[in-house]
Amino acid sequence: MLSGSTLKRWLLLLPCSLLLVLGTAQKYSNEFLSIGVGAKAQALGGAVVAGIDDVTAGAWNPAGLAALRADQGLQLGAMHAEWFAGVGKFDFIGMSLPMGNGDRRFGLSFIRFGIDGIPNTLSLYEEDGTVNFDNVTEFSSADYAFIGTYARRIEKGNGQLLYGGNVKVVHRKIGPFANSWGFGADLGLQYHVGNWQFGALAKDITTTFNAWSFSFTEDQKEVLALTNNDIPINSIEITKPQLILGAGYRMDLGNAGLRPELDFIITTDGRRNTLVSSDPFSIDPALGLEFDYRDFLFIRGGVSQFQRETDFMNEEQLTTRPSLGIGLKISKLYVDYAFSDIGDQESRFSHIISLKLDIVPKQP
Repeated sequence: MLSGSTLKRWLLLLPCSLLLVLGTAQKYSNEFLSIGVGAKAQALGGAVVAGIDDVTAGAWNPAGLAALRADQGLQLGAMHAEWFAGVGKFDFIGMSLPMGNGDRRFGLSFIRFGIDGIPNTLSLYEEDGTVNFDNVTEFSSADYAFIGTYARRIEKGNGQLLYGGNVKVVHRKIGPFANSWGFGADLGLQYHVGNWQFGALAKDITTTFNAWSFSFTEDQKEVLALTNNDIPINSIEITKPQLILGAGYRMDLGNAGLRPELDFIITTDGRRNTLVSSDPFSIDPALGLEFDYRDFLFIRGGVSQFQRETDFMNEEQLTTRPSLGIGLKISKLYVDYAFSDIGDQESRFSHIISLKLDIVPKQP
């Protein structure tokens, strides 16, 4: 038998799920695509727009896909992370193939962020007002993204110019009650010269939109009205463009190397809780540092999401999101791990694991 507190939590779950769509400001639309994929990038605090060079580039900077060498052949990638003690699950799978003479790359990425097993309590009560827990079913609330990436590398004197683009299809679904489809595009650049790397990403340059539709039975609408929840109507949700700029430098230390990168994330949708907050532009820095030994062992750290929070003494303080990680390269297999705070400053850290594999065809 359920306790009163447990019943109360169950009754709140569905309205809260719907409010994630109805009550969230549009400036945070499709925010799951800002989480980023790959334990390597997560360990670096997301400061990778200038140096990303693997199958995860579709999520960070499409130009970086062209940094993959032709002799690396097909590269596959996968990642799994869990948030809030396993309640939220974030997954990625991707692939990249060389094209032409090896200076061009094509990639496909699939991203899912979801919460499964949410109780649907809209039918909890019978017509006579009695509670029937057998009527409770479960549903999932999940966001999906399908990303196609094209990138090319051009030799420019002593440097390399890399450019690329994404086409994105976004699908968001809340059980049988609500779903949306959206479309968008990104453009990215990287320029490598000497030990320097520079990058730029114009994200959602088309202003990505999501067209929402809702479906409720008459009985469900009545329950929503009785519980003081607004009945949602079909709507359009938009994601405004972002500009991300970054620079990195590799220091050679004999058998080892050290590479810092500093990025600036510039949003265009109004004032946000960032280090530089204004309207319409807000700026959030991210800093990452990677140490590698013999291209085998990688140790990483990063800091991002600088925010001002007010404590119990009503004093404002600056908080950040720290991250740490380690990586191993074993022949053609890359294994990466990250330990990162998801932004809640109460020790809610997440374990992130990702794999990459190069499949090189045999030479005739």
